[in-house]
Amino acid sequence: MKELHELLNQYYQDAVGGVHILPFFPSSADRGFAPMCYDKVDEKFGDFSDVEALGKEYYLMFDFMVNHISASSVYFKDFLEKKDASAYKDMFIRYSQFWKNGEPTQEQTDLIYKRKPRAPYVDVTFSDGSRDKVWCTFCEEQIDLDIRTDVTKKFIRDTLLSMCHHGASVIRLDAFAYAVKKPDTNCFFIEPDIWELLHEIEDVVKKEHVEILPEIHEHYTIPMKISDQGFWVYDFALPVLTLHALYNHDGQYLKHWLEMCPMKQFTTLDTHDGIGIVDVKDLLPDEEIEKVKEQMYSQEQMSRRSTALKLIIIWTFIR
Repeated sequence: MKELHELLNQYYQDAVGGVHILPFFPSSADRGFAPMCYDKVDEKFGDFSDVEALGKEYYLMFDFMVNHISASSVYFKDFLEKKDASAYKDMFIRYSQFWKNGEPTQEQTDLIYKRKPRAPYVDVTFSDGSRDKVWCTFCEEQIDLDIRTDVTKKFIRDTLLSMCHHGASVIRLDAFAYAVKKPDTNCFFIEPDIWELLHEIEDVVKKEHVEILPEIHEHYTIPMKISDQGFWVYDFALPVLTLHALYNHDGQYLKHWLEMCPMKQFTTLDTHDGIGIVDVKDLLPDEEIEKVKEQMYSQEQMSRRSTALKLIIIWTFIR
């Protein structure tokens, strides 16, 4: 954090207004997106005094993983140790309690918008030897939170306020669309429940003069809905549309998007997630999507060959 601050001040002070610091909390996986806690900074990066110093000169964006927390967190470890006696037992979604018969039917499983070829769960063994399935959308180190319960609501509120007090100007809600789960739904961006969640979060942070930025890679109509509710959104359609225009000398699809896209947005040409294709579905014809994908792969291969050639030349020169 100190070096980041020094570099910004030395080289970019007149160009950069704010900084999105990707998750800087102790984490067990996914490059910070499996947070173990939010009340400290990973010592590799510094501490909260470094973050707060940076925030005095630049607006800062923090990430809050509203959908999940690390399997290595004290909350989940306590749950595994004490099971029903744990103060955090209601933070997590146990299949035995969520589904009518303790398991989803095949039809219910097929409905779920999931990242895995089966129902999203991880098998856990409690200290007493009993077992259960616990909801897990992403990797096994990212255990989903039950946002319906009082203990989780308190955790969310406390975390948001802590971020506000440590210098956040914008809080990015990572994977928020997965946070609401209901049987017999796709468990993704469930309306109207998702709006209740977003407005509850907004109510907490707006008193601290902090904004929220819901993050979602999906069909462009969903960010449009979010924008209609008054929230900031990402323009994740922009990268592919821009590349398509540049590769093919054809700006019609980019122009059409710029004429219709939300104005209260963070534009982006790349992210830590890479360039999303799902975001331009129906903004580009399917055949144009396939074309620009092949063009991107081709450019990447050319770039790799060019880099390899440069390395060979450098190595030969050194010899």
